[in-house]
Amino acid sequence: MSNVSGRSRRPSRPGAGSEPGESANRRRQVLRTLRAAREPLTILAIADALGVHPNTVRFHLDSLVAAGQVEQVGPGRKGPGRPPLIFRAVRQMDRGGTRHYEVLAEILTAALAGDKDPGAKALAAGRAWGRRLDPGTAPRPAETPEQAIDRLMDLLDRLGFAPERRRETGAQQVGLRHCPFLEIAENRSIVVCSVHLGLMQGALESWAAPVTAERLEAFVEPDLCLAHLELQEAPR
Repeated sequence: MSNVSGRSRRPSRPGAGSEPGESANRRRQVLRTLRAAREPLTILAIADALGVHPNTVRFHLDSLVAAGQVEQVGPGRKGPGRPPLIFRAVRQMDRGGTRHYEVLAEILTAALAGDKDPGAKALAAGRAWGRRLDPGTAPRPAETPEQAIDRLMDLLDRLGFAPERRRETGAQQVGLRHCPFLEIAENRSIVVCSVHLGLMQGALESWAAPVTAERLEAFVEPDLCLAHLELQEAPR
């Protein structure tokens, strides 16, 4: 005997005539129903609970499974006939929710800024982070300064700094045309810029590079920060 209720449902095409907001709301209802259930549910059981057509539930389940929020489980019974599909919610926080990483960044930079020596503490934190950026790469003591700077440029590019090589009266510099933490750096430059300098120092140290990052000038131009590099003398 079918467990479909006797309610009359309009056999419309899933999502037909509905707005994107309505579709998202229905998908959340399907997910909430599965989360509230003590056991996995069939498509018909979910449809009964929500008073919608099974095809509508099937449509939203496809999206939820693809998003990793719902999973299909094995049939709960054995016997003649094709067993119904059974689903349950994946027990995890909603990965589709809003993120506010800038709030966390502001909290952490504010905490560092309140330290007795915020620049030194931020520099140390950045250096420790920089040492871990290429964990699978062994140091290269024989690497030339040019190779080390090129490698640093690649790293900074991957991190979103839009770096460019610069030379001024023979000195080696790296210009940073983009700051991944711009809004926070404008208010907490002592912390953010020290972290950036530290990560360059830590990365170069982890590579045993014959180059050091000596200092970082923030906003020397409205669209430019400038890292000053120093080449170490080769041992005689």
